[in-house]
Amino acid sequence: MVEFTLFCPYYRDEMWELSPLNARNNINKIGNYGRTEVFQGKDPDMQRVMDALVRKTVAELREFDNVMFEICNEPYVYNLVPSAWERHIASVIAEAEADLPPHQRHLITQNIANGAKKVVDPDPRVSVFNFHYARLTEPVALNWDLNRPIGCNETGFDGQADSTYRVQGWDFLLSGGALYNNLDYSFTVGHEDGSFVNPPTQPGGGSAQLRYQLRILRDFMDSLDFVRMRPAPELLRRKSRAAGTVRILAESGKQYAIYIHQAEMRKQQRGSRYHLDPGPRKATLELDLPPGEFRLEWWDTKTGR
Repeated sequence: MVEFTLFCPYYRDEMWELSPLNARNNINKIGNYGRTEVFQGKDPDMQRVMDALVRKTVAELREFDNVMFEICNEPYVYNLVPSAWERHIASVIAEAEADLPPHQRHLITQNIANGAKKVVDPDPRVSVFNFHYARLTEPVALNWDLNRPIGCNETGFDGQADSTYRVQGWDFLLSGGALYNNLDYSFTVGHEDGSFVNPPTQPGGGSAQLRYQLRILRDFMDSLDFVRMRPAPELLRRKSRAAGTVRILAESGKQYAIYIHQAEMRKQQRGSRYHLDPGPRKATLELDLPPGEFRLEWWDTKTGR
């Protein structure tokens, strides 16, 4: 899948100074104000240009069935993008594809928050609710009742180790999350093949090895009829302390997926930090399963074997 993000707020003045929506950079005389006013919907000329961009983008990509449209990246940062504006853009996308059969219309996604937040009054046109830095799956549990896909579509700021972002992916999907994609800092200008070696100051990870390991995660999910499964933490009767965190997806009596890891959020002087203990250990689980015969498979998340 390709997530096409239509807009992003201007976090800093220097970003707005380079934007074609800034009156200094266009001949249309729109955008003659500061960056905090851009997405307020108060300028009809600006809104017409934005709407035209959305319609053109949707029209050009309508033949590609592997694309979904995200309304705006991190609209909640500094409260620069009102929810009414996001709903308007969702309506523009929907109207642009109104002539298509329902099964050919593209998914619309909405970036809700960093971390976790309960989605209140969800837009019916939005199909996927995305979160950034959704460590330890709180947004899935908070919003499971919506019966819509919950995604984690940005990671980082937890060091550079492949193991960190591999575990975050498995943890999110095995808790009922619908999609996981990470910021991969190994793709840069001049290293479009993802071969850049991150310096120690880089805030996130990414490597060919991590991409290989995430392919294993995808293959594992493809081996399941996962759309029929749900998070089932109640099936865990007891565990040994060494088991750490246990995630269970289940279709009762038919298929079960269990993931065990030793990651946690640890409080530090400046907030909490994701910590992973990669050391080997033995763990014991006791599960509450119905009577029957089951075939057990063990997957190594690093090798796929």
